[in-house]
Amino acid sequence: MAVKKHLGTITILVKDRQMHAKDVQQMLTDNGHLVIARMGVNVQPACIGNCTGLITVAVKGSIKEIKELGERIDSLYGIVAKTVIITD
Repeated sequence: MAVKKHLGTITILVKDRQMHAKDVQQMLTDNGHLVIARMGVNVQPACIGNCTGLITVAVKGSIKEIKELGERIDSLYGIVAKTVIITD
């Protein structure tokens, strides 16, 4: 039996974009098979150093895959991630 796919979002707060964005980017690249869309927001447009970033990622996968990705991202230093799963 095939595993049911679900839609969800992972909202990611990057406390210092210049320092930690590459870690988030690598995690998303490694899990690109789950990512269906992403949007990045420059929270502080005129910021030069220690800038906060906000990324929302739309994902599609099993509940386990989505939750695990959110937890792995949240475990990165300087990152806060929250996951919402929408069962269709």
